[in-house]
Amino acid sequence: MQVSEKTGATEPTPIRGQRADRARRVADILRHQILAGAVAGTVPGEQELAAEHGTSRNTVREALALLRDEGLIDRAPKLGTRVAARKFDHGLDALLGLQETLKGHGTVHNEVRAATTITAPPAVARRLELAPGDKVVYIERLRFLADLPLSLDLTYLAPDVGAEVLAHDLETTDVFVLLEQVTGRSLGAADLALEAVAADPHTATTLDTPAGAPLLMLERLTHLDDGRPVDLEYIRMRGDRITMRGSLTRSTPEWKVL
Repeated sequence: MQVSEKTGATEPTPIRGQRADRARRVADILRHQILAGAVAGTVPGEQELAAEHGTSRNTVREALALLRDEGLIDRAPKLGTRVAARKFDHGLDALLGLQETLKGHGTVHNEVRAATTITAPPAVARRLELAPGDKVVYIERLRFLADLPLSLDLTYLAPDVGAEVLAHDLETTDVFVLLEQVTGRSLGAADLALEAVAADPHTATTLDTPAGAPLLMLERLTHLDDGRPVDLEYIRMRGDRITMRGSLTRSTPEWKVL
């Protein structure tokens, strides 16, 4: 807000900035519409989008170029603009495995790249409340939806439950499901951290994405319903295929409590 020199009244602050700033705002709105399924198939034309967003066609072109560079749309002369790739929602407010999360979207299967017992790295032992030098079960899986690689999962399991998990089908079953089966207990809660990382060359090749492409890096420590930590995971997800979503509730601020 700003104060008028003539009247002294408070007036709205006008939106300024270069065309790139306006393009980014348009791209943000279009991205959400595409991910929510409100725009599918053919994207409205430049003139229609310019009128809808109250901006110029040049600004719309820049916004569409941003989405094209993200891999969300394809643009071709005389063919127009089309949605190129679908992204899948992964919830942040429910403790579900990938197979449970993408139920109804296709078949999730895993390429098991490693499944063995190793000496726990000190940081892993601390997180799983193990003694220094204890063993853990290490599982590495490349996870697909149909033929599309979605994530590379590195999993460290507490040794007793992990040994039983190794005896089961790791190619078609979520580790979460197996943990509940072998322990006879439900999973309780998980501590997680989510950040953006660039794909290193090896990971990029594994996930069939360009080197340096954005990945979502999820670190998750999962507990059984009795509070015992049993599963520490480092999951690299393709940022062009996964959207993390959740519903958050604001607690009553302390200053409002009488």
